[in-house]
Amino acid sequence: MSARDEILGRIRRSLGVNGREAGRRAIVIARLAGAPKGVIPKRAQLPHADQVALFRTMAEKSYATVASVAGIGDVAAEVAGFLRAHNLPASVRMGADPLLSEVSFANTSIEVRRGPSDGNDETGLSRAAHGIAETGTLILTSGPENPSTVNFLPANHVVVVRAEDVLGDAETAFAALRARYGKGLLPRTVNMVTGPSRSGDIEQTMLFGAHGPKRLHIIVVG
Repeated sequence: MSARDEILGRIRRSLGVNGREAGRRAIVIARLAGAPKGVIPKRAQLPHADQVALFRTMAEKSYATVASVAGIGDVAAEVAGFLRAHNLPASVRMGADPLLSEVSFANTSIEVRRGPSDGNDETGLSRAAHGIAETGTLILTSGPENPSTVNFLPANHVVVVRAEDVLGDAETAFAALRARYGKGLLPRTVNMVTGPSRSGDIEQTMLFGAHGPKRLHIIVVG
């Protein structure tokens, strides 16, 4: 018996159940099928333009930097500007995301490396499935299009999100993911990222890059 089985067994014995009760199983099945929403604060129940503005405000409060560009054709110049501003190598690591594949770096000196990161990349470039206005959070889904290693191993992370993909709250964002992929068929990993990695555990001093990228730059397209 594994430690997990032993712990769950103790819980069942303390509750006086065996896990096969029809009534209890029906409750669980109904809850999973219904995907009930939590309470949605009014803060993000705004016209869409105001949601995008709130997303930017909240992301910047969490130490991210945010830029807005008119279209996907402007992303390369913005990425180049970010790299220059921080004296970073002219190189990015990215996956096979269809939207990012439309970005042409031909007029820049940036070297584009494809596929998962092995930890030796200074800058990763990803696309977010959604932005959450309420908290300035990015939702990043795993897969060949956007490998999770690109999100967390490079010291700098640049994330592209379409303005139309910015939603008011997490509940609405997860409903959109379920609609896109099918219920129970989400990607293996769905990461929610708010600002760069940071910790204040040591003497209450903010340290960036504690468990992931020390910089997060968000490019809102549209």
